[in-house]
Amino acid sequence: MHSTNSHRRWSVIFLLATSFLQHTLSESQSSPRYLQNIDISNNASINNNERLQQILKGAGAGSTQINWPQRSKQATPDVKTELAKLNTTYIYQNAWPANNVKLGAVTAVSFDKAGNVVIFHRVDRIWSQDTFDQGNQYREKYRGPIRESTVLALEPATGRVQYDWGKNFFYMPHGLTVDPEDNVWLTDVAMHQVFKFAARGAGNKPLLTLGVAFQPGSGKKFCKPTSVAILDNGDFFVADGYCNARILKYSKAGELILTWGQNSFAGVSYDVAPQNYFAIPHALTLVPELELLCAADRENGRVQCFYSSNGTFHSQYHNQLIGDRLFSMAYTPAAGGELVIVNGPNAELGFHPDHYNEVHGFVMSMRNRQLVSKFGPNNLEFKNPHDVAVTADGNEIYVAELNPMRIHKFLHKSLAKPMSLSATKDAQSISGVPAEAPATGADASQTTRHHPSGKAVLVASLMLIFAGSTFALALLMARRRKRGCLPFGARSRRHAWEKAEGFKLGGLLDRDRNGFEKLDQQASDEEQETLASGAPYA
Repeated sequence: MHSTNSHRRWSVIFLLATSFLQHTLSESQSSPRYLQNIDISNNASINNNERLQQILKGAGAGSTQINWPQRSKQATPDVKTELAKLNTTYIYQNAWPANNVKLGAVTAVSFDKAGNVVIFHRVDRIWSQDTFDQGNQYREKYRGPIRESTVLALEPATGRVQYDWGKNFFYMPHGLTVDPEDNVWLTDVAMHQVFKFAARGAGNKPLLTLGVAFQPGSGKKFCKPTSVAILDNGDFFVADGYCNARILKYSKAGELILTWGQNSFAGVSYDVAPQNYFAIPHALTLVPELELLCAADRENGRVQCFYSSNGTFHSQYHNQLIGDRLFSMAYTPAAGGELVIVNGPNAELGFHPDHYNEVHGFVMSMRNRQLVSKFGPNNLEFKNPHDVAVTADGNEIYVAELNPMRIHKFLHKSLAKPMSLSATKDAQSISGVPAEAPATGADASQTTRHHPSGKAVLVASLMLIFAGSTFALALLMARRRKRGCLPFGARSRRHAWEKAEGFKLGGLLDRDRNGFEKLDQQASDEEQETLASGAPYA
């Protein structure tokens, strides 16, 4: 009996210790966050535990160990205070785009040769935890391609749709870039492919296709490619982002020239992270003056720049005010060369962040790597910004956001006109949406204004008329009593309201208590969203 009790005690102690260790691991390393982003390898004998250990060590899916440098011992800034000091040089354009533009999750933004703002959106598709299996296979192929237009071109002044295309082709849109010849390059993470279309999607068929449909892999295959950048000579780069974490350079004809980059997740960013390692290369931009290609190293919270000729590392850009996640950046030669950056919420990492974080757009000087200014909708924060584009003169910035599902426009304050309060959209509806993956079936593209229905107005009007009439009648009867015109004794003239048999306003209303029902004060929940968690799904 004694040995049985002892055995049970040790079992309980073992279970408690195991639970504590698992909790510690999840809080400190957020291990489940990286399991679905492992590189596709030919070595099928490596099990998930071994892969997890490689990732936690910072080795990605490969076997090479990374010598992560120690964080610099510089003083940690008061992020909230320093962010408050940053200037706001761009003014939010509340009335843009036009109200009739209906959008799903907006994943990418670029400009065509005419200056139209070209966006890529997912319509009714949502990237959730169940969209892909552990092998990165798309689970919702049975739904078929998106039936509505996924590419919209918006007039920059008004936001009206100039043209649209991309029906019945894409499954899970991600990246879009318009090249100097007006060709449109797009990536689809569900199809694991890269496409080149003619200007405005003419012909409805791609001019060039890279990758094998719905087959994730490495080598000549892709695994959730994220972005494309195109040189003036037609050569182009592909960020093979979520799994392989590499950049590939191709000739104009689609022949592979070179590739570089390795997959690594450290869980935190570093002031000086190892070169050529990526934790999701999420977006690409070119710096023509310096002949550089820059990549948004998303989970390392930095921008890495490489010589576009040979892929050699050039420089990196990171700032503690931006934080550990950097989703996209775009380059403008204005002011001597600047990067326009959008970061992301730390809450998606799956653990409690150890420092303060705000989600904004940032302008960073490439000359001194200092932040010049910040911007956001109505000077507030974004929730899930995904991509950004800036005009060559630096006067206009456009931000694509997953949730709320919309495209934002910002105008440099030197050009922006003061806006009246009546033109201001509801900022609370923007700041009140959770910073998670967008929800199923909900259209958050429009800022919804609730107006009272005609029935409610009619009921309210009738109640006001009834109340006014009752008060007037009561007043009239009171005056008549004072004059002795009513059959009450003289003693009761001054206190007629207190008589049981006299007139009572409450008695009149109590004759039929069921005649009126309380108006429902609960707002309609038709537009409430069912949020899907899952940090890397963007």
